[in-house]
Amino acid sequence: GTGAVRAATLGIHPVEAGGEGASSEGAPQQQPAEAPWQRGAGTPFPRERRERAPSPRPCRGRSGARAGARGPCSSSSSLPPPPSQPDLIVMADVARPQRILVTGGTGLVGSAIKQVVAGGEGRPNEEWIFVSSKDGDLTNAAETKALFEKHRPTHVIHLAAMVGGLFRNLKYNLDFWRRNVHINDNVLHSAYEVGVLKVVSCLSTCIFPDKTSYPIDETMIHNGPPHSSNFGYSYAKRMIDVQNRGYSEQYGCRFTAVIPTNVFGPHDNYSIEDGHVLPGLIHKVYLAKQNGTALTVWGTGKPRRQFIYSLDLARLFLWVLREYEEVEPIILSVGEEDEVSIREAAECIVGAMGFQGEVLFDTTKSDGQFKKTASNSKLKKYLPDFKFTPFSQAVKETCNWFCSNYATARK
Repeated sequence: GTGAVRAATLGIHPVEAGGEGASSEGAPQQQPAEAPWQRGAGTPFPRERRERAPSPRPCRGRSGARAGARGPCSSSSSLPPPPSQPDLIVMADVARPQRILVTGGTGLVGSAIKQVVAGGEGRPNEEWIFVSSKDGDLTNAAETKALFEKHRPTHVIHLAAMVGGLFRNLKYNLDFWRRNVHINDNVLHSAYEVGVLKVVSCLSTCIFPDKTSYPIDETMIHNGPPHSSNFGYSYAKRMIDVQNRGYSEQYGCRFTAVIPTNVFGPHDNYSIEDGHVLPGLIHKVYLAKQNGTALTVWGTGKPRRQFIYSLDLARLFLWVLREYEEVEPIILSVGEEDEVSIREAAECIVGAMGFQGEVLFDTTKSDGQFKKTASNSKLKKYLPDFKFTPFSQAVKETCNWFCSNYATARK
């Protein structure tokens, strides 16, 4: 995993005023030497697994920053003064300084990463910056570039996205495509331009082909069209993998991605209409209990999902950022044996919240994709001893958080 962390005084506070100027233009970039895993590749997205060696050199952004060079990302120069606006987690500057920018930093996964870092898994040489849509519109190329030039990150965790549950995706597939393509292209290109050393983006298992064999794994992303219910979001997320490979092959950038299964936890979007299945069910059970009414679950309850607790995912994100060196994405998921049906998930929530009323299933509502069973064999090869939080415990903690924060929770 992330290994032992030295004790350090940790503070969360607003960033002091100040910023960094724009970078200067560098010389035209030469294409890096062909990496071993590139030789003999007949297609850019083969179906067979290809082991990927680390990039031959760090990403050479247009600012010229790279390992060993003097510049904002260099170990031989100090980091610029802290910028303004977002929250920072600052630790003692030990070893090589790292400034880690987290887009979508106030959402479900960003909030979990902040909690895990603040809880002791951060490192003394790391400075964490969590930004949200209030800090810049990532669909706008100029605003995205200005955000990156202001904070000068050495590393990026890219979580920002237009997201929603099944029924919102069904209504707005084009919007999901256009907004997410703009966000992803702006973030990755800005990272390249300022010389970011590593980017970890977040994909989703919905990107996999609808018609496929199970369990799905990292080699199968481009083997066919995704499910029609959310094709806009799915194709936009797939393109991150395409871009990562392009930036690696053309510029030597260390851009990669993770593919989590269904994430849930505190700070989720608990909207019944637009949220994902688990937070939506939690909100429904809360209201049914408050109002003394029956709980209606949309669909048959038969589809199956692998749910991952946001705090577990946060710990895995730290490992990927620090240790994982492949360009090929990695699935972050519980095992196939931990897959549960929507009915079972609803029953778990009912038990966690002490709901005693009737539970109904509205079969006139769409079920969406029946299953998306993913293999976590690659993750287990890297981290055979990683322990996931038991589903029932994670659901209980999430329900408790929602009830305690009902007035302010997104819904």
